[in-house]
Amino acid sequence: MSLDILDRPSGSPQESIRLLQQELAETNREVLLLTVELDKRVEQRTAELCAAQEELKRKNAELMQRSAQLESANKELEMFSYSVSHDLRAPLRRIDGFVQVLLADCGQEMNPEAQGWLGKISTAATEMARLIDDLLAFSRMGRAEMRETVFNMGDLVKEAVERLAADTQGRNIEWDVGTLPVVRGDPAMLRQVWANLISNAIKYSRPRNPARIKINCASRENEWQFEVRDNGVGFDMKYVNKLFGVFQRLHHADEFEGTGIGLANVQQIIRRHGGRTWAEGKIGEGAAFFFTLPK
Repeated sequence: MSLDILDRPSGSPQESIRLLQQELAETNREVLLLTVELDKRVEQRTAELCAAQEELKRKNAELMQRSAQLESANKELEMFSYSVSHDLRAPLRRIDGFVQVLLADCGQEMNPEAQGWLGKISTAATEMARLIDDLLAFSRMGRAEMRETVFNMGDLVKEAVERLAADTQGRNIEWDVGTLPVVRGDPAMLRQVWANLISNAIKYSRPRNPARIKINCASRENEWQFEVRDNGVGFDMKYVNKLFGVFQRLHHADEFEGTGIGLANVQQIIRRHGGRTWAEGKIGEGAAFFFTLPK
């Protein structure tokens, strides 16, 4: 409505009222048009909101269905794991048992070559059993419930080194363990991380005298960065992407024992904690393995 009525030349009261009524009618028409437009927009937004709600319901239904399928698949995987554990271990035990009986009862009558073949059969059965155990442990670790708490990471490293004392007997190892922080996580899972990384450092530095193993932590903006470094045999960086895969090995089994699951387990555990894993190495000059944990 125009407010310049007071600025107009004075006229009769009837003329002023008529002009005011015209302006009021025009304003009413504008308000009506705006109201109609607003109603259209509200109706459109309401339809869009209803469509979005229906889409959300559909997505939720799909998510619930997939969750049910995943839960069913996990149960089937667990049943399969138990089946594998029982059905494969038992034959392996029998194979090794028969080999031991043959060696005990007929070993003196066999030539050295036959005894050697039986020994290889026994070793292969034992390695297969260990591989099954590691694979089942890897499967369970991915499904295990995390029990987070706050603890000193240095205590886990000290414990891991003490548990691996048998592997270091007679070795000349120079340890360099830095100050490690208090973190939040699952101590049991992270204990396995340190056991795998430190065990690898001990194993692959076996040809060195002295062997040097460094364990350290650096503080980043939003995370802790942990490092296990050794002066061992190292590896070629062009194969670095294979390191954390299941059954991936960069060294022959007759050189260094292992099943190729340890680093895959490390990566799985760190991912569940919201961290990252990577490695650096050079042939003949050692290797360094890193992982991070959110602060």
